[in-house]
Amino acid sequence: MENILNLIGTHREMLYFIALAIFVGIEVIGGVPTVLHTPLMSGANAIHGVVIVGAIYVMLHLEPDNTLALILGFLAVLLGTLNVVGGFVVTDRMLEMFKKK
Repeated sequence: MENILNLIGTHREMLYFIALAIFVGIEVIGGVPTVLHTPLMSGANAIHGVVIVGAIYVMLHLEPDNTLALILGFLAVLLGTLNVVGGFVVTDRMLEMFKKK
């Protein structure tokens, strides 16, 4: 328990920054009109594509014996890929609604 409190005390500014980013993100996303959700999702897909590339880059520069980091990197690539593919599927379905029959 003392290690956790010491870690929190050491990284207090970073924790404040993360908490502020969460609140600002909720306010920004909550204020988006429903008409703009499709372009917003496309932008989020692009961001997750960067996450995938970053995770692959980090995994390529890891020590081969660092199993935990390799597992976390693999999960980052897997979940980022699922998010990108799912986002494009949803975006495509939403855009299909606007096509004339």
